Amino acid sequence: MISVLQEKLTQAARHMRKNIIRMTTAAGSGHPAPSFSIVEMVAALFLAEMRLDSNNVGWIDRDLFVLSKGHAAPALYAALHEIGLISEDTMMSLRRLGSPLQGHPDMRMAGVDATSGSLGIGLSQGVGRALGRKMRQSPGRVYAIIGDGECQEGQIWEAALAAVQFKLGNLAVFVDHNHYQVDGPLNQVINVEPLADKWRAFGWRVEEINGHDFSEILGFLERARTLEDRPSMAVAHTVKGYGVSFLAGGNNFHAKVLNAEEAQQALAELDR
Repeated sequence: MISVLQEKLTQAARHMRKNIIRMTTAAGSGHPAPSFSIVEMVAALFLAEMRLDSNNVGWIDRDLFVLSKGHAAPALYAALHEIGLISEDTMMSLRRLGSPLQGHPDMRMAGVDATSGSLGIGLSQGVGRALGRKMRQSPGRVYAIIGDGECQEGQIWEAALAAVQFKLGNLAVFVDHNHYQVDGPLNQVINVEPLADKWRAFGWRVEEINGHDFSEILGFLERARTLEDRPSMAVAHTVKGYGVSFLAGGNNFHAKVLNAEEAQQALAELDR
């Protein structure tokens, strides 16, 4: 039986995908397919998991979110719209000159906790934030989403070592394992498998989950909260472009936006 919370999150994910299409098509640029693959994870974090105060966005003990794969920023902006932190007009100003919504997240926008986009650095930001909260005994937790292609970068593994060394039980991370990067299939560029075993070898508590299944996402987050002495990693198996038939499973819409006709087709699918 689907819980009331899961039904709420499912509806939110549908809204978020529609807004990702609307934003990127209006902007004429962006990354719709990589944004789609993280929608369920972002929705679960912002609408169910994270301790936030919309009336005090800068609350010092709030939970923090780092979107390391910053090109998927439309998913973050769609979530901020869902929880009422950005207006419709602001959301639709994506990538326009003078807009607070850049192509990659920028901390000058209220509700964005980390400036990102240079791939490989986001996990280091998450580790630093988690360590700072631990040092001042804050109840705030830190969450991050990194890309599977990012796991080819050395800085990711330096941060992974540091998180274990400092026993950051207040850090939980998702790898968006959609098996593609901008240059093509992951295993044809630089194969990172066995990915889950690598994270285990570095000392993390690791789960492999379906990154589009809310029950598995929420279960991982619940178990992550029980740890005090080491960070948690979910290797989240996802489908790039998930949710729209002609986007799903390929790399054609990595950095290519939908034209007006394609956008209408996609929106019609999401309305069914």
